Amino acid sequence: MSEHLVLRVVAKLLIPFILLFALYVQTHGDFGPGGGFQAGVIFASAFFLYGLIFGVENARRVVPPVVVRGLVALGVLIFGGTGVAAMLMDGNYLEYAVFAEDPAAGNHIGIWLVELGVGVTVSAAMIAIFLSFTGRQG
Repeated sequence: MSEHLVLRVVAKLLIPFILLFALYVQTHGDFGPGGGFQAGVIFASAFFLYGLIFGVENARRVVPPVVVRGLVALGVLIFGGTGVAAMLMDGNYLEYAVFAEDPAAGNHIGIWLVELGVGVTVSAAMIAIFLSFTGRQG
């Protein structure tokens, strides 16, 4: 274990910055490059780093597979729920302008919600793929 001390320290330093960058990409994706897909992959890469350095079993304890499956479903529900909410507000499916009196503000809200759903789904799906390729649960 002592031979991995430098890797463990560097990973503990990098993981918070990776997660912060994923949050930045998520929140600024509607104004520039980035968005839910990119943020989800970046977020999942922090989990990959944790699993590779500290062990897959420790990673499974941090985010159990049942939580990962729930997050995949939650992301899809956020995306689909945004469209259904627009329909319930007398708009078309994923017509964001109905979310606020100002159509531009409504579009911003709708895009942000859809990107959030995509980010959650992609991140959880990537983590699920990582966990499935790293072995069966004990």
